[in-house]
Amino acid sequence: MKKLYNPLIPSLLALAILGGCQRDEATEASASAQQAQNAAATETAVATDPAAESQRLTEWFDERYEEQLQFSPIQLSYLGRKELYDQIDDMSEAEQDRQLAWQAKTVEDLKANFDYDKLTTAGKESYDLWIFQYEQAKAAAPFRRHAYFAGELGGPEASLPNFLINIHKVDTVEDMQAYIARIDGISRALGQMLERAQLSAKDGIRPPRFAYDLAIERAQKVSTGTPFEGEGDAPLYSDAKGKIEALKKADKIDAETAEQLQAKVEKSLKENFKPAYDNYIAWLQEDRENASEEPKGASTLPNGEAYYNNRLATYTTLDLTADQVHQIGLDEVARIRKEMEAIKDQVGFEGNLQEFFTFIREDDQFYYPNTDEGREGYLAETRGFLADIEKKLPEYFGILPKADLVVKRVEPFREVPGGAQHYQSGTPDGSRPGTYYVHMSDMSALSTTDMETVTYHEGSPGHHMQISIAQELENIPQFRTQAHFTPYIEGWALYSEKLAKEMGQFQDPYKDFGRLTAEMWRAIRLVVDTGMHAKGWTQDQAVEYFLENSAIPESAVRSEVRRYLTLPGQATSYKIGMLKILELRDQAKEALGDKFDIRGFHDTVLGGGALPLPMLEARVNRWVEEVKAS
Repeated sequence: MKKLYNPLIPSLLALAILGGCQRDEATEASASAQQAQNAAATETAVATDPAAESQRLTEWFDERYEEQLQFSPIQLSYLGRKELYDQIDDMSEAEQDRQLAWQAKTVEDLKANFDYDKLTTAGKESYDLWIFQYEQAKAAAPFRRHAYFAGELGGPEASLPNFLINIHKVDTVEDMQAYIARIDGISRALGQMLERAQLSAKDGIRPPRFAYDLAIERAQKVSTGTPFEGEGDAPLYSDAKGKIEALKKADKIDAETAEQLQAKVEKSLKENFKPAYDNYIAWLQEDRENASEEPKGASTLPNGEAYYNNRLATYTTLDLTADQVHQIGLDEVARIRKEMEAIKDQVGFEGNLQEFFTFIREDDQFYYPNTDEGREGYLAETRGFLADIEKKLPEYFGILPKADLVVKRVEPFREVPGGAQHYQSGTPDGSRPGTYYVHMSDMSALSTTDMETVTYHEGSPGHHMQISIAQELENIPQFRTQAHFTPYIEGWALYSEKLAKEMGQFQDPYKDFGRLTAEMWRAIRLVVDTGMHAKGWTQDQAVEYFLENSAIPESAVRSEVRRYLTLPGQATSYKIGMLKILELRDQAKEALGDKFDIRGFHDTVLGGGALPLPMLEARVNRWVEEVKAS
């Protein structure tokens, strides 16, 4: 936790010094002896009191977390803080080495300064988590050049401008000056990412060719328009003008200052931003011919099998092989198909399941029109689902989030037809709400059968609720409020879809079929991800398997498969995490019988922030034993 400056401290210090000059030596000696005695007593108390030792550990963690945050001005801004507000992260390999070395040193210090056996259970959990995070980073370090520079979900060419537009808040003229400085920082950071892409290419590691094309398209969108060539305003220029105008309307700057700021924005965009993007685009256009036109899995890369195994370990936090993950997926696909058959029969559809998929995928009744009115209708219905389930949350949760949630369309410069909806967290203090983003350029990829499910996944009780609660927790070290373990986070969001059904949602059988479609989607991911990256499946094989087993629109399917190809292993986290949470709930129900309380279970799962699945299991098991004992 950040230590706040207290203006009284210097004055009190001066008084103490002046007073000390008038004390005699005997008084000084007596005071020194007393201080030593008090210090010894404190050390003894801490050594024998697990709560005191754990509090000392929490303070140590908070100091280390503050040090860690100084590596990332971007993360500070995501947290709503304005330190280093004119800077952008160092994206170089050398900086990655420095941060990993820092992590290693903190683990050494942790082990040297704290006796694990003298900590509370909560203290031990934090201790274990800090070490787990380092071990994951250490294991991934040899494969850092295997990570593709860009893919279906985006790249630095879009995420860096998006950060300035949506995260960098401008309240004062100083904030706007920092914004302009950050345009230069983005230019430098993109250059560093280009250098890393070139290093990967030298090692024979390139994403599929379609990733080059997507990155070029996104880069051109943000570097076209005023003050560059092209129609309209470039996204950053438009955003900067809007923020300057808002300062002017609020009487925080005069017209002359506004003109000066806008001139500086233009200068930075032309002299730094544009050249950086031109260099990036030029290299992509040159190197794309070296990339595979037919996408191939990670196992075809140099040392690719080891890399994919590392990705599975990272994205499941479990010791599972590709064959095991593949089989879990096949089993889940078979189970969900049976439930889908039941709903097909319930609605009276005459035909087989494959024909029902085609009906759901193609019938106009399941789509809003591809117009602005259609898009607004989709968003309005989504907001209605959230308002409805919000009323039921207290029956299932003791801990509820304080942060607000907004639903909005993805900005045009980073919108992808058929792209997956996603959630962006708000700030811990609530000054920026959480946001559920929807790609809406192609409404034929947004089936209304799926929309209710995705709303609960991205909103409440899914990502928004889980992430907001984690950020608002006060009884754990600060680093845990921002911990990110994908199988926990995505597993919870997928579990939330099933939970919403148990809470009485999905009254429309077609939308309930959409819920099963979403669960099938995640089961298919286990099969397809391992199929492409470990078993030699082609992109077309993956698409075919997807279409055979789900009603997801084909454009969305193709976008999904491209996503897995450029982000190996990540797609496996959802279903693996959900299955673990359901397994833990079933075990707790069986162990506690009438003592089982769903609110208590959910508060246990959410009350410690994101955790690796083995640590989550240990946490739930402790709760079960505590309830038994009570």
